[in-house]
Amino acid sequence: MKPEMKSQKSQAHKEWQKLVDEIRHHDKLYYQKDAPEITDAEYDVLRRRLEALEAEFPELQTPDSPTQKVGAAPLETFAKVRHKVPMLSLNNAMNEEEVRDWDERVRAFFKPALEKIEYVCEFKIDGLSFSARYENGKLKQASTRGDGEVGEDITENIKRVWGDPFHKEVFPLSLPPSIGKPPKVLEVRGEVYMSHDDFKALNESREKNVEPLFANPRNAAAGSLRQLDPEITALRKLRYYIYGYGEWDPFPNFKKLTEIRDYLGIEGCGFTLAPLLIVTDDLDKISTNYHRALDLRERDEIGFDIDGMVYKANSLEYQNRLGFVGRAPRWAIAHKFPAEQAKTVLEGIDIQVGRTGTLTPVARLKPVNVGGVMVSNATLHNEDEIERKDVRVGDTVVIQRAGDVIPQIVSVVEDDAHKRRKKWEPLETCPICKSLAVREEGEVARRCTGGLLCDAQIVERLRHFVSRGAMDIEGLGEKQIEAFWRDGLIKTAVDIFHLPEKTDIIESREGWGKKSADNLMAAIEAAKDMQLEKFIFALGIRHVGEITAKLLARYYGSCSAWIAAMRQLPDGGEALDELDRIDGIGPKVATAIADFFREPHNVDIVVQFAKLLRIKDAEAVAANSPVSGKTVVFTGTLVKLTRSEAKARAEALGAHVASSVSAKTDYVIAGDDAGSKLKKAKELNVRILSEEEWLELIK
Repeated sequence: MKPEMKSQKSQAHKEWQKLVDEIRHHDKLYYQKDAPEITDAEYDVLRRRLEALEAEFPELQTPDSPTQKVGAAPLETFAKVRHKVPMLSLNNAMNEEEVRDWDERVRAFFKPALEKIEYVCEFKIDGLSFSARYENGKLKQASTRGDGEVGEDITENIKRVWGDPFHKEVFPLSLPPSIGKPPKVLEVRGEVYMSHDDFKALNESREKNVEPLFANPRNAAAGSLRQLDPEITALRKLRYYIYGYGEWDPFPNFKKLTEIRDYLGIEGCGFTLAPLLIVTDDLDKISTNYHRALDLRERDEIGFDIDGMVYKANSLEYQNRLGFVGRAPRWAIAHKFPAEQAKTVLEGIDIQVGRTGTLTPVARLKPVNVGGVMVSNATLHNEDEIERKDVRVGDTVVIQRAGDVIPQIVSVVEDDAHKRRKKWEPLETCPICKSLAVREEGEVARRCTGGLLCDAQIVERLRHFVSRGAMDIEGLGEKQIEAFWRDGLIKTAVDIFHLPEKTDIIESREGWGKKSADNLMAAIEAAKDMQLEKFIFALGIRHVGEITAKLLARYYGSCSAWIAAMRQLPDGGEALDELDRIDGIGPKVATAIADFFREPHNVDIVVQFAKLLRIKDAEAVAANSPVSGKTVVFTGTLVKLTRSEAKARAEALGAHVASSVSAKTDYVIAGDDAGSKLKKAKELNVRILSEEEWLELIK
């Protein structure tokens, strides 16, 4: 392979991995947490770029690529339901030209090519997709879309959902006798949503009760349907529309989608269907219908959120022949509405600190009406975005709402005074706790390093601290942590070990008693006997997961040795080089650990823990082996062992495996084609062993 082609593939793979990570992050926010942070249009740009990369470099595409998946994995709190027929998504068209291109591809799929094809046009309702399965006419199970393959069981919740305002019927628990003998299996699919009036009433009620407000009707519907208590769902006045079907056995002798609609509708099975707007083979009529729907939405005359139109081939034969490509059917497409825009003045840039320490710049705006909503804040995403758009306080800016998520600044109106305004400077300290805020190489986000004390992220850090892989304090789950912190019983992780001094207060709290309080205190006392690797993991240092924590514990051996070495990191030099050389660590992790120990209050809290807890030394492995405590480096191609096996055997014998050679290296094991590491070992007079000599030594 030519060097330039190899370089192109390497760059493509890096971009592909970055896009995959970013899309998975946004999928989780949208489908699991009901809290999107980018617009639909921005998400579509990411997905389209990923599709283009995989088309150019097919070897990049993997079975779990976002282009082959839908949504995100279901939450652990719900029972899982595997869809017999996958719940896939739709490809998007962002303008009429793309709709016409899609129509041309659909017609050209057939031989001879079709002159025209009839389409069914419906609203694209902005809610939460669900599936409901009937067996012999009785509702058996309902679930969310999830990741398209596995969803969440919402059977009890769907029974509390109503039809549209014109058909005030609750979701059918059984199919009516009027349809005759019901199918053995009928699975209908639809969207649960919340009307504008009900959304407004819900947020007014939450505001009175000092509860967090929902950002938009889609988030409110998703959060309300995915409640562990169905009675909460019942209070939220959710509605549904059916738009399609999944498994159907036996399938009736229908030829068209419109026949299925007639069978499933109010006059048939009794379901409320997504409004049918037009059935036509004329693209000009489809365009007219699209603009009419857009106009209705902008005048708020529909009563619920729609974010576009959906066009589907009416012929079931054509649908079957067209089939699917990736995660979407060829025979349907979503024609998205454009983002709503307005102009206003940027009055300031504030910094919000997220629960994981990410610093996000937010534009403070002169309030302006955008699509019927008064907007006073807009996301700026990150400092690169501010620099790219050259956003300055005092500028007139164009903002948009798309998908009813937090509005964003699209562009700056460059007036005569724009260049005279001061450029925005990124904060280098956290506005909440004043800790250092760092931006790692290759990342867009800047993060606070004061995780153990920063009020913005302390609850998330405390949850991690007490979790099973970390301190594992039974009886101190997420709800208890949040409640204790909110009520001032704990402010830092150290305070957890002072809770026994407040046993009387905890006993008197609602839901507690003497027995449960005593059990918690016993669990806290037991947690003081802690393995070094679990303690390191519990601290929540960025990039330090369970495996990395285990590497650190094994390498340094004791808590005192680890802390002593870590306190030297901010000065750089040999301590940082040594950390970087540990096989499996590398510069990114080493820098993150150094940033953590650069903050004095992080060091203080670690030292407090070292005095408070009984932290056990790392397990002594093969202390009598000839390589116990020795630092070894493998280089070149090994013949009798894989690199992973060689590393595992060395560590099992108590050796420290490093990734580079230094004066502290005891052995370099050189295989075939050894290069720069072997040369460095010779320069430093480090003992060099062949693979055979190494195997003989550890035999």
